[in-house]
Amino acid sequence: MASGGLKYYLARLNIAEKLIGINVLVFIASGLLAVLIGIPKDAVLNWFELPEDVNEFITKPWTLVTYSFFHGSLGHIFWNMLLLYFFGRIFLNLFDNQRFLNVYFLGVIFGGLLFMLGYNIFPMLLSTNAILIGASAGVSAVLIFVCAYIPSREVRIIFFNIKLWQLAVFVVLKDVISLSMGSNVGGMLAHFGGILLGYVYATQLLKGNDIGSGFTKLWNGLAQLFKPREKKAPLKTVYKKKTSKNKTKVDYDKAAHQKKIDDILDKISKSGYESLSKAEKDFLFKAGKED
Repeated sequence: MASGGLKYYLARLNIAEKLIGINVLVFIASGLLAVLIGIPKDAVLNWFELPEDVNEFITKPWTLVTYSFFHGSLGHIFWNMLLLYFFGRIFLNLFDNQRFLNVYFLGVIFGGLLFMLGYNIFPMLLSTNAILIGASAGVSAVLIFVCAYIPSREVRIIFFNIKLWQLAVFVVLKDVISLSMGSNVGGMLAHFGGILLGYVYATQLLKGNDIGSGFTKLWNGLAQLFKPREKKAPLKTVYKKKTSKNKTKVDYDKAAHQKKIDDILDKISKSGYESLSKAEKDFLFKAGKED
């Protein structure tokens, strides 16, 4: 594929698909380093996995995010990315890329913090050395967010339909049973961190409170640090003819388009996704693709 074609293809991917691509590339690259160069996989993971020991974490604070890009097995990454793909599509039909990143990475961070907190509060867990890898906390946050925001919407699971709130109950019960059986305790703690974040984010957003607004400001601030500075052009005196306050047709079209989106989202928050007409659902789906 030519470089131009590749750039076009990458530009068409939504943010969830780009995250999936990054995770897959990291998984392949970490495996190739071990096979082709002879670098042990554990030696690579040691710099990116999240440890349960707080003192060790202080020396590697970036691991609170980087752990989510590494997976222990093919099955581990396959199921995480499959869920991220399907629920990412639903999410992005409702909201923009920034809100998706807010939910996903706040889920990753909160899941990592709950993992460390659990291992340092409960003595029975301290007898084992543990590390955390995998995108499960972020994926759980996105999944539960969608289920809590539009609980009455139905999705197809192989041969039958199921409401999203029912799917959320199943996911939570599955993790509770796994935790009670002592199966992958650290991973389950991270899951619950993502689940809690996704639920609180969705329920607060339905009340008009965006708990991720601070994260958006932080994200934008970091982006500005790495943005190349533009050279200031010399000052010029420019005479312009005063324009009227009348907006152009393009401005009106954009404003009308955004107002229609806002009206539909308000309707969802008040009456649920199922209250939308087919035309409104189609419009929202196309608007999500345009973002």
